[in-house]
This record gives sequence, C-alpha cells and structure tokens, in this order.
Amino acid sequence: MADATTAARARIDRALAELERKILELKARPASAPPIADDDLFAPRAAEQRVAELEAAGREASEALGRAAQAVREALAESEAG
Repeated sequence: MADATTAARARIDRALAELERKILELKARPASAPPIADDDLFAPRAAEQRVAELEAAGREASEALGRAAQAVREALAESEAG
C-alpha cells in the first residue's frame, strides 16, 4: 500500500511541477505574442508517428473517395447515354 501511495504522490508532484512550469512560461510571454499551440495543459502529447499514420490514412481515404466519385459519375454518364 505504501508503494502505491508513494508512486501516486510522485505522479502528482511531477504533474504539479509541469503545471507550474507551463504557468510560468505563459506568464513570461508578452500579451502580443502568438498563441501557444499546446495551450491545453492536460492534453496528452500526440505521438508524431501516430499523427503521420493518421494523415496517411486520411490521404488514402480521400483518394479512395475520389475514385468512387469518379466511378459514380461514369456510371451516371453511361446510363444517361444508354
């Protein structure tokens, strides 16, 4: 039980230290500075590899939808001509 409590306390201490660091960074910025991209203090950081995978999947889906739309156009054109 003590080990779990100690581990939980360590996680809380790390989270508080991270929060303090981010608050100090925000306070040090001038008001005219552009917004910080990571303004959600509690959001998990995205893994770059996962983001790249999602972007690739999005491109593939977009290309597939484009091919499907073209096939529908061709089918409609054939049915109108025939």
